[in-house]
Amino acid sequence: MERYRNLGGDSNVAAFEIGNGSITVEFMDRAQYLYTDQSAGPGSIAEMHRLARAGRGLNSYISRVVKKGYARKIR
Repeated sequence: MERYRNLGGDSNVAAFEIGNGSITVEFMDRAQYLYTDQSAGPGSIAEMHRLARAGRGLNSYISRVVKKGYARKIR
């Protein structure tokens, strides 16, 4: 997984892994969630990819838009 840069300084996201049509997000509490095109929608996944790479806004986007739109909790 790639460490999330957290440029805003207050994110709950620790790391992420971008896949084809998916993203796995690890939060500070070590919980990992898989989000997919099917679970969150391709537009949301594309935006999550963009925000993860930018290092800003991913946690907020998940909280505001994606909410419980994950495919599964990994741990």
